[in-house]
Amino acid sequence: MEKYRSNSVEDKKEAFGRLLQIMDELREQCPWDKKQTITSLRNLTIEETYELADAILDKNFIDIKEELGDIMLHLVFYAKIADEQKQFDIADAIHSVCEKLIHRHPHIYGDLKVSGEEEVKKNWEQLKLKEGKKSVLGGVPNSLPAIVKAYRMQDKTAQVGFEWDNIDDVWLKVEEEMGELKEAIHASDAAAIEEEFGDLLFSLVNYSRFLGIDPETALEKTNRKFKTRFEYIEDKAPKPLNDMTLEEMDKLWNKAKKL
Repeated sequence: MEKYRSNSVEDKKEAFGRLLQIMDELREQCPWDKKQTITSLRNLTIEETYELADAILDKNFIDIKEELGDIMLHLVFYAKIADEQKQFDIADAIHSVCEKLIHRHPHIYGDLKVSGEEEVKKNWEQLKLKEGKKSVLGGVPNSLPAIVKAYRMQDKTAQVGFEWDNIDDVWLKVEEEMGELKEAIHASDAAAIEEEFGDLLFSLVNYSRFLGIDPETALEKTNRKFKTRFEYIEDKAPKPLNDMTLEEMDKLWNKAKKL
């Protein structure tokens, strides 16, 4: 394998300029690219983002490189459309994030002293409010997957002091929610069961933060483990699954676990 060599800043600028040039050409000459709008690209961008997320979990840097390129193409595409509509161009977007990063890192570009990562995060949230953000939670997208959203909301509110003092209190909250769910189940109250189940999940997400675990990643790893083991059952089953007992399938499941 050829030894890795990082490109120079000039090489990176040249590569980005090449992408911009190709985007201009595609937008002018390709029927499909000419037809696209920010709305038509939206679902494609979401798909590309999930493909990148898969590659990251697999720690497959070949795929990560490819998916990053695909997402960069989408970013350039949106900026190109915005430029055509005289809203902004890619340089405006890049300068905007550069200015934001400088402003929100006064410990790097100013005189502020910080003790560590947590203080940096707290300062970040305070600066966002000073910039005119109406709520600490204002930057959490409504369309985020529920577990990711719960984690992000809890993490953000913790930066302004809305947080449990220790992990034992968090677990007590989990147990409290489990008890309330059991009560709702015992009462056969469908609406209450749904609500208490949601509260239990929310409290477990909070507990994961105190454990230093990302709940979305943990659940996805379990999903993958389940998929692999069940596919083993399908592959090794001596007869159709519908004709097998749970005990028979469980024996194959245990073999898959050992593998």
